[in-house]
Amino acid sequence: MNTTSKVVLGILGAAAAGAVIGMLCAPEKGTDLRNKIASGAKDWAGEFADWLHAKGKDLKDMKSSLVTKAEDLASEAGNEWKGSRKSMS
Repeated sequence: MNTTSKVVLGILGAAAAGAVIGMLCAPEKGTDLRNKIASGAKDWAGEFADWLHAKGKDLKDMKSSLVTKAEDLASEAGNEWKGSRKSMS
């Protein structure tokens, strides 16, 4: 996990904690408060799932790119090795 991801997760966690504390200090009925918390949690979970999905896609794309580069490098190395063996003969 890179620094940017850690910062984003830290900010999201702090915002969620602040929202919950704010709700707990608000003068509302318990049922209304629980419904509000549940609704907020569902919204946050949906946004977080979307974020994770996007990051997962980014990681898959990065993996694909790295595999392609590694295969290209292996092919180049094989071709150079074959060329050096021919010049030795």
